[in-house]
Amino acid sequence: MACCVLQITGLIFGGIGMVGTLATTIMPQWRVSAHIDSNIVVFETIWEGLWMDCISHLGIRLQCKFYDSVLALPQPLEAFRALMCIAVILSIISFLMAIVGVKYTHRTKEDPRSVSVFILAAGVAFLLTGILVLIPVSWTAGSIIHDFYDPKVPTPLKRELGAALYVGWVSAALLIAAGAMYCSF
Repeated sequence: MACCVLQITGLIFGGIGMVGTLATTIMPQWRVSAHIDSNIVVFETIWEGLWMDCISHLGIRLQCKFYDSVLALPQPLEAFRALMCIAVILSIISFLMAIVGVKYTHRTKEDPRSVSVFILAAGVAFLLTGILVLIPVSWTAGSIIHDFYDPKVPTPLKRELGAALYVGWVSAALLIAAGAMYCSF
């Protein structure tokens, strides 16, 4: 019975992590403009994501623009895009493997070895997906923090951590927890 509860919990964690990975990839709030000066009147907020930049005017009007050229992007951003796309695909595959493993665990008791292969593969895939999400999210956060405290970076170019990074960290934690649950069988 405890085995079934852990499998269902792992499936829920993996599903939430999968949706969070997709949301993190799509969200434009990876880097958010920092308002540091003594000027408290702020007319616009700038968001920078993997796919687009957005400017919010007084929280009323939002203008987003996709990046014009893939070749003009910085190399870390290209790598982060690739890692997050691989993580989205791998999270979907691992979630489907976990569904198959949980479904056939309850139906077949004669050959538990074939079922455990699906569960173990889903666990390893969830762990790998969590690590793939963690790399670009943590790297971006590190560069934002470094630039924020660097006196050489002009104040208008300083950024803060955006909501997508927090969603990415939670998603990575859920995916790693789901992978650990499935690998423990």
